[in-house]
Amino acid sequence: MNNIITATQIKETDRHTIETEPIASIDLMERASLAFVTIFMQLYPDKNTRILVCCGTGNNGGDGLAIARLLQERSYDAIAVWIARFSSHESNDFSTNLARLHNTPIPITEFLPADELPGIPQEVIIDALLGSGLNKPLDGDWLRLTQHINQAKKQTVAVDVPTGLRADGVIPEGEHTLHAHDVISFQRPKLSFFFPESATAMDRFHVVDIGLDEAFIENMPCDFKLVEAEDIQRIYRKRKPFSHKGTYGHALIIAGNRSTMGAALLCSGASLYSGAGLTTACIPPEGLIALNARYPEVMYCAWDDLADQWAKFDAVGIGPGLGNARDKSPNMLPDILRYGSKPLVLDADALTFLTKRKTLVKKLPNQSILTPHMKEFDRLFGAHGNWWDRVQTARKKAAEHQLIIILKNQYTFIVLPDGDVSINPTGNPAMASGGMGDVLTGMLVAFLAQGYTPAEAAVLACYLHGAAGNQLAEENGMAVVPAGRLIEAIPSTIGALW
Repeated sequence: MNNIITATQIKETDRHTIETEPIASIDLMERASLAFVTIFMQLYPDKNTRILVCCGTGNNGGDGLAIARLLQERSYDAIAVWIARFSSHESNDFSTNLARLHNTPIPITEFLPADELPGIPQEVIIDALLGSGLNKPLDGDWLRLTQHINQAKKQTVAVDVPTGLRADGVIPEGEHTLHAHDVISFQRPKLSFFFPESATAMDRFHVVDIGLDEAFIENMPCDFKLVEAEDIQRIYRKRKPFSHKGTYGHALIIAGNRSTMGAALLCSGASLYSGAGLTTACIPPEGLIALNARYPEVMYCAWDDLADQWAKFDAVGIGPGLGNARDKSPNMLPDILRYGSKPLVLDADALTFLTKRKTLVKKLPNQSILTPHMKEFDRLFGAHGNWWDRVQTARKKAAEHQLIIILKNQYTFIVLPDGDVSINPTGNPAMASGGMGDVLTGMLVAFLAQGYTPAEAAVLACYLHGAAGNQLAEENGMAVVPAGRLIEAIPSTIGALW
């Protein structure tokens, strides 16, 4: 997993790389700008595209000046540069690149505070105004300029960070930012990219290697890590010859009621397709015909028989579609906690039960996995005004109760008992459809049953769940990915890792 470091740590890494490579700061800027240009040319291959590069006078602006020159050297001839001189500060590397740019035919327009801003005829804008050092809201001429650029409604590509977006920490609601269609970030994505509030500032991001010292980055103290495909390849255990169904554990799914039996079927099917050797569903009797028709491989256990059969299960998931329809629903969670400690996943209505009886949180087995979406999390742990505070609360509660909290999001946060947060990068908006959480719960229980640690199961399930959705959306051009189709894509998604 890659460390996702703060803006301060990125500056420390820049300094370390300059001192130890060694490399002059202007040459590191050139290397970063060339990496940016490589991706930009893939996004906009038409060299007749009219491009406006908007620069501040710090190092982000220096990057912009170098980018303009490098694009012109690659036959992008319709380039213009704006320089916002709204500060008396000018970095040394900005000055050097400005001198270099004067040796090109690129027209340069400089703006002082309160100067009138002309219209923008170019098709593409490159934002190199402020970068990652911002720690306060935009105001004055900076606010006026970003509003002017946004109102032009042109394709915009930000250098490292969109102007106005903080690289880490709280993103205040309603804070004004420039809106970038693409962000090309240096060496690492910024932590803020993974928080929902960043949606007003950017549509998507790309990360380019600029040759910073990776060993130095990975040795930095860091609470947030990004899951990669290599992590899944390392964690996942391929099936071996002479193994059998008993090798891969017995998963129990407690789910469903008369009106939401589909949730139980999706959860059970996901367990089956994720490799549990055996899967048993504890569902209302009314669902037996549907279960047998859809997944005849899944066995059935009546609620009244659960205590007697409890010992044979290796992992348990409870909650999807459970509702309050069953007479025993309010007592289900307390009852199973009395049956004996098992690796446990709580989702949906099981989380609702916890909200009504919060003292039960302290009685959950260590390393139990909770899978709340935002509203479920806030009902359980209190209202939050932003996602940064929500994640900090998740870290506190995971440590306090020795839980794993999977806080579901476009980029899901997997919060571990030691306070570390693994960020899952897979998934897409096409997966925003009913039943996806039920599928994730089934996958989690299946991996627990197979003997993975709860942390491993959480990382595997979240990554493969999103990767299966990506596979369907990309290969089949699906605007919406149904949960049932995703289940069937799980085995091929696992196979594609190799």
